[in-house]
Amino acid sequence: MSLALSVLDLVPVRSDQTTGDAIAASVELARTADRLGYRRFWVAEHHNMPAVAATNPPVLIGLFAGATERIRVGSGGVMLPNHAPLVVAEQFALLEAAFPGRIDLGIGRAPGSDPVTSWALRHGAGGVDDEAVARFPEYVDNVLAMMEPAGVGLALRGGQHVLKATPVAQTVPQVWLLGSSDYSARLAAAKGMPYVFAHHFSGSGTAEALELYRSTFQPSPELDEPRTFLTVNASVADTVEEAQRQALPQLLQMLALRTGQPLVAQRTVEDAETIVEAGLPEAHDALIEAMRKRWVIGDAASARDELASLAAAYGVDEVMVNPVGGAFAGTDPRTAPARVRTLELLGG
Repeated sequence: MSLALSVLDLVPVRSDQTTGDAIAASVELARTADRLGYRRFWVAEHHNMPAVAATNPPVLIGLFAGATERIRVGSGGVMLPNHAPLVVAEQFALLEAAFPGRIDLGIGRAPGSDPVTSWALRHGAGGVDDEAVARFPEYVDNVLAMMEPAGVGLALRGGQHVLKATPVAQTVPQVWLLGSSDYSARLAAAKGMPYVFAHHFSGSGTAEALELYRSTFQPSPELDEPRTFLTVNASVADTVEEAQRQALPQLLQMLALRTGQPLVAQRTVEDAETIVEAGLPEAHDALIEAMRKRWVIGDAASARDELASLAAAYGVDEVMVNPVGGAFAGTDPRTAPARVRTLELLGG
């Protein structure tokens, strides 16, 4: 099986970086992925988090697509209940018009934020409430229809009105459904859409979700058979020891998220090591070890072998890596050498 590689980026913000620094480092990462032949470069949507600058995927997609030449750029994903479907359709129709054949629209159902921020995203009009989540399948259909070149007809006040996301569309983005439960697997299968399970975040239930998607898939005009890939957190360096050290800041970040601790900007490798050396509760040590086993952490040879094994185990021909390597003190804040090196060692 020929394995294609792609990249997921959260635009992480380190303790020594401004937001602008983090974006500059991610632009360099996107250019690296483009140069090395990675298939796609996706950015996530998260809000009000001190270590994540990926708050607005369409804006970042425009930046990254403009800084690259051939790689597909997209969202992993846009959290649709946070936004009016027309706004999402307009944003991605424009991106596709500017970069035809290079734009992916990954759509998710989760809020990607805390409840207060979710409420504020809709100008205080309810945020990600039960109605918005319940209408998710309808919202997906609306986005798809509005991006079509012919638009969608709306019956309003006794008349028929055509609504288009952009005046003269020639092509449309490829739309994927994303999820970390079986809900989106079922929906993607029913609609005949590509689907991705968030293996990098959940770490469990991947095989079951993919089997459910594949076994219940209904062909559509856009897709005649199931299409999916795997997402994995990865820290790859010249030595296994170095890769393990560089993974530590993100491991502590995920530990805080899972245990309800205050979130902070991503620590340097040295600061993370100091925290671990001072001692963690036994339960936290166990959580870190469990995460470490699910991530790909190692040198080039062992990491490539592990990616190939994961792809074979889950029956996919593409793996999307989230390069999680942290930085040492004194690193140029507008760069992310460990993340770039992960892509170079895997794709070189």
